[in-house]
Amino acid sequence: MKKIKDIEIISTIPKPNPQQIAVYELTFKEKGRLKRKEVTKSLEVVKILIYHKKRDAFVLIRQFRPLVYINSPLNAIRYELCGGRVDKPLSIEEIAKEEVLEEVGYRVERLKKVTTLVTGNRMHLFYCEVEEKDRVDRGGGVGEEEIEVIYLPTKEAKEFMFDESKPKRPALMFMFCWWFHMRED
Repeated sequence: MKKIKDIEIISTIPKPNPQQIAVYELTFKEKGRLKRKEVTKSLEVVKILIYHKKRDAFVLIRQFRPLVYINSPLNAIRYELCGGRVDKPLSIEEIAKEEVLEEVGYRVERLKKVTTLVTGNRMHLFYCEVEEKDRVDRGGGVGEEEIEVIYLPTKEAKEFMFDESKPKRPALMFMFCWWFHMRED
């Protein structure tokens, strides 16, 4: 299992021409008062909650996040839903399917659209179920992503949600709540 001590930061310097995120100074009026704020513009994303039927487990990913490191080094390796940026001329469903294949190695045919959240950018949330027959690759991401695939038994998910020693994104907790709520109906 990856640990923060395995990460060595060489330098942190401002980047004048970023490729994945753009920083602006936004000037606007609110109730007649002129205001200025630094804002970022980033791409929409897809996130997918994956349920492995035979294992009765969620398929999650765990990886180092440099943005988290710069603010909270001990939380920089975090648990997440599978997902990625909407950065290709494909439907969000097709991008979500590609991300499932790249990150965790399962080929999925059917996705359920759950909702779209706005967290600064749009986050499209999906759900799918997989079986071992759907596995066509080991996953782990593309290039230098270094993604670890995690199987979290559903019976441990509620405790996991509130375990502060396991850094996680709010979308993961939201999707767990959605899944448990859907099971109750």
